[in-house]
Amino acid sequence: MNHSGRPNANALEHEAIYIIREVAAQFEKPVLLFSGGKDSITLVRLAQKAFWPAKIPFPLMHIDTGHNFPETIEFRDRLVEELGVELIVRNVQDSIDQGKVVEETGKYASRNMLQTTTLLDAIEEFKFDACIGGARRDEEKARAKERIFSVRDDFGQWDEKNQRPELFDMLNGQIEMGQNVRVFPISNWTELDVWSYIQKEDIEIPSIYFAHKRKTFLRDGLIWSAEDDVVFRADDEVVEERMVRFRTVGDMSCTAAVESHADTIDKVVSEIRDSKISERGARIDDKRSEAAMEKRKQQGYF
Repeated sequence: MNHSGRPNANALEHEAIYIIREVAAQFEKPVLLFSGGKDSITLVRLAQKAFWPAKIPFPLMHIDTGHNFPETIEFRDRLVEELGVELIVRNVQDSIDQGKVVEETGKYASRNMLQTTTLLDAIEEFKFDACIGGARRDEEKARAKERIFSVRDDFGQWDEKNQRPELFDMLNGQIEMGQNVRVFPISNWTELDVWSYIQKEDIEIPSIYFAHKRKTFLRDGLIWSAEDDVVFRADDEVVEERMVRFRTVGDMSCTAAVESHADTIDKVVSEIRDSKISERGARIDDKRSEAAMEKRKQQGYF
């Protein structure tokens, strides 16, 4: 522990590596859910350390909305090629084409909600029994309720009132037929912990996390990218070039930017340390209702 009562970086890293190794030991078909964002990139580095000098012994899987930032997709493909790991991509567009989900329309249309069906279909397709992800308890109220090993039923659903106790560091991976587990190795990390780890480990991340000039417009007090056709823009929403960066990387249609001049890791860490706004304050899908994330998790979202 440090003087603030927070676990230090080494303790957090050791805990995460222990959890990842437990997944490999206790489950037959694990997968690491990879979005190309800073949290999943951190997980990849932790998995590398957990099994070094061997390669990561399970695939990475990306549920692609088709509305991801191009910089994120480019980074994803380059990373998996460098690491020599298997990448599975499943597309929300396929779920739309198959009539399993319906594309949203209107000013706040997003594909983020539609990912659940694609994810559950992929878990069933590959018979994955453990899905490792980068959710953290500090991000959002529903995520704060999660266990590190979060059991989902055979419909992929989560019951927040019926979770297993996790005493000390005992992780129970025993599941019944049809169940699977979502695993959160960096559950106890904060946004600042993640950035500090990226800084310490000198981990490469997508360029959109750093300040850059971008065509943008304002809506509801948030800054939206205007460099693509994904984000709906009304005629009276004026495009201006601003110096911005993204604190979180999701579907372009629901992820806003922040004004920033932080163009290095050191500057980003300083900016996060001084920020009074949560990173998900720039995610419009979390603002739909007070319980938006919890409802999605109950339906099978990560």
